[in-house]
Amino acid sequence: MGVEEEVMSLRKQLEKCTPSADNADPDQSGVLDLLQSLSQLKMNLNILSTTRIGMTVNALRKSSKDEEVITLAKSLIKTWKKFVPETNAAGDKAKEKKKDDVKRKDDKHGSQDGNGSRTDEALVRSFPSKPQATADEVRLRCRDMLSKALRGEADTELPDGMGQTVEDIAELIEDALFKKFKDTGMRYKNQIRSRVFNLKDKKNPALRENVLTGVIPPDTFSTMSAEDMASDEVKNQRKAFVKAGIDAAQLAKVEGTKTDLLQCGKCHKKNCTYNQIQTRSADEPMTTFVLCNACGNRWKFC
Repeated sequence: MGVEEEVMSLRKQLEKCTPSADNADPDQSGVLDLLQSLSQLKMNLNILSTTRIGMTVNALRKSSKDEEVITLAKSLIKTWKKFVPETNAAGDKAKEKKKDDVKRKDDKHGSQDGNGSRTDEALVRSFPSKPQATADEVRLRCRDMLSKALRGEADTELPDGMGQTVEDIAELIEDALFKKFKDTGMRYKNQIRSRVFNLKDKKNPALRENVLTGVIPPDTFSTMSAEDMASDEVKNQRKAFVKAGIDAAQLAKVEGTKTDLLQCGKCHKKNCTYNQIQTRSADEPMTTFVLCNACGNRWKFC
């Protein structure tokens, strides 16, 4: 097992020890051993970015009441911060400065809502949201299914312009669905399967690319219906079918002629409306379309 796989395995075990909405008081007896195992692994920036182990350890540090666990967690985070390039640190400072400038600007113009709280949706959107950590096995499996569907097959390249990792996007989608249904019941699972199916659809690659690049945000994708997720080709086909159905329904009613000379083969009543249309060449007889006013049965004859 490689270092990245070991870190992922330890991360999942640590998440089970971290309080969550599903488990407010988890067993933390083995946390110290897990953290010590992490301290013995040879880490690098790529592993830290891919596994996001730093977030898990930091969440554990905040929730733990064991001083030894808190100390070791702080030590690990401090060590891992050394892998972050100085340019990233400078970028973070620039973001913080920009955030402070916006806040000062709001203070100057009194940008507050009716309750006096600060409202700046543009600033909130500029910082990607983070999913809630969970140790629930069903939710973890669903996140893994979404992640694999987003990543695609082995020879499929990820698009340019991704602002978040595949795992982050998958977890945000799952988190939004869980918040919507409040449990991991059948409705939740059906919605997960629907999104996995549509993301894997080879005839609709634009959907996967739009989700990965943020054109369709995770929270928006979590609320999309099957019709919304369909490809443009399928949407056009559906429109054509609907139009054909409407045309067929209205065909016998537009300038139709009522008659009791024709009998419905379904209900055997003689309450019909017919319409004759030239559907073939001029030297061919007209086609008669008939609607039974009693049961709605339709048929045609030449």
